[in-house]
Amino acid sequence: MPDLHPIRTPDDHREALRRIEELWGAEPGTADGNLLDILIDLVEHYEDRHCAIPDVEPIEVLRFSMEANGRTQADLAELLGSTSRASEVLGGRRRLSMGMIAKLQAKWHIPAGALVPAYEAGQARAG
Repeated sequence: MPDLHPIRTPDDHREALRRIEELWGAEPGTADGNLLDILIDLVEHYEDRHCAIPDVEPIEVLRFSMEANGRTQADLAELLGSTSRASEVLGGRRRLSMGMIAKLQAKWHIPAGALVPAYEAGQARAG
């Protein structure tokens, strides 16, 4: 069994990825297959701690989509049905409703999952 150790540095990470590439396709239950599983677990643990992508707020997603597609607040107001509603959403004073999210997904092709705020299990969601 090769020398296994926690992944602590970017160099350790690169080396583990190199070994995973070498072992890719190993049969489960074999020595190589078991080593592959362990290396994958070590890499996932390291990446969860050091390379995690933070959750993005739904309004940031909406603003990014609008900018990327040349859309304005007036375009959002037209889609949502009122200027005040668009202003409240972009200003963070109103959360996107499921109806608004459905419209944004259908008309502007923004994935609904990107517009639903992240929350912890058991955490009450304000409406």
